[in-house]
Amino acid sequence: MTVRLLDFHADWCGPCKTQDPILEELQEELGDAFELQKIDVDEQQDVANQYQVRSLPTLIVESDDGVVDRFVGVTQKEDLEDAISQATAAA
Repeated sequence: MTVRLLDFHADWCGPCKTQDPILEELQEELGDAFELQKIDVDEQQDVANQYQVRSLPTLIVESDDGVVDRFVGVTQKEDLEDAISQATAAA
């Protein structure tokens, strides 16, 4: 079972830059528990449309069964940890 954290962002998005260090810290702490996929909405509009992303940053926690949780705006590390744990536990 793979748990993915999809990070929808853009270079021009200020809050996205605030989110980056949180994601880096999360990746350092949880390592293999999830796979981080950074999706630049300007370069991958089709993927953003597929997930109906309308605001940035949007973070989507996804397992093999589909979307587990969705966060819009800068999201704290603890909230993301909880969502990843739930996705892993459901596996």
